[in-house]
Amino acid sequence: MSAVNETKLNSVIFLLTGLPCNGDAHLWISISFCFMYVISVVGNSVILFIVKTDPSLHEPMYIFLSMLAITDLGISITTIPTILGIYLFNSREISLDACLAQLFFIHLLQCIESSVLLLMAFDRFTAIHNPLRYASILTPPRIAKMGLMAVLRAMVIILPLPFLLKQFRYSRANVLSHSYCLYQEVMKMACSDITVNSIYGLFTKLLTMGLDSLLIFLSYVMILKTVLSIASHEECLRALNTCVSHLCAVLLFYTPEISLSVIHRFGKGSSPLLQILLGYISLLLPLLMNPIVYSVKSKHLRVRIIRV
Repeated sequence: MSAVNETKLNSVIFLLTGLPCNGDAHLWISISFCFMYVISVVGNSVILFIVKTDPSLHEPMYIFLSMLAITDLGISITTIPTILGIYLFNSREISLDACLAQLFFIHLLQCIESSVLLLMAFDRFTAIHNPLRYASILTPPRIAKMGLMAVLRAMVIILPLPFLLKQFRYSRANVLSHSYCLYQEVMKMACSDITVNSIYGLFTKLLTMGLDSLLIFLSYVMILKTVLSIASHEECLRALNTCVSHLCAVLLFYTPEISLSVIHRFGKGSSPLLQILLGYISLLLPLLMNPIVYSVKSKHLRVRIIRV
């Protein structure tokens, strides 16, 4: 009996969804995604290479930026090839095991990225609130421990997700709303009661992105309080200018991600096209824009990129 169940489980297929379009539009969309993939991989790789090879950039802010680039690279490699497969080869089928592996890495890396953005907020607060002790507070060993804690937290929270989904029974063909696998999407395809899984999914969102975004907001409240106490107007603007890149990265990451989570939970009558587009925005926009934003706003990084 268990062999029969295993055979049925292995034969489960999920169908990924792309944008509805004709042949010419398909070609242009695939070219656009290829361009995004190249920009994301090259941009983040260049940042990692420059920070690693330039000793003057071995500072806390650039080390945290390297962590952000690594997570963005991971998300790019995990998701964009699947998206390209849909538009280039019409490869929409994905097995249950491959789908569970993909959603695990997507949610794991997004959780790590959320933690890294929180660490970067702490970095900016420390640099503005206590600049004289900045280097002594954020030492390389302490930064390494922070990064390790971010990874361990993500592993503990996200690891149960594929195992919770694996125990369900599914029909043979299941049409997903996105071009990649997400926990909420796969959970809805189950032929079982998903109440516990839905509660745990909400718990993971609140414990990761919900808590992190709240702490980032509080850190910026304290940053503003510190900056407003500075007498010089020029120093005040200079201090705020160091936060612009991070603030852009926070908005690029949390705004579409929270919007997509709200639609998944409460937007049952929402347009499928809206879900697909918002899914692409939440996934691809941070990967594409983070290297550009930091390269433009950071003078030291921009100079070294031009030199390379």
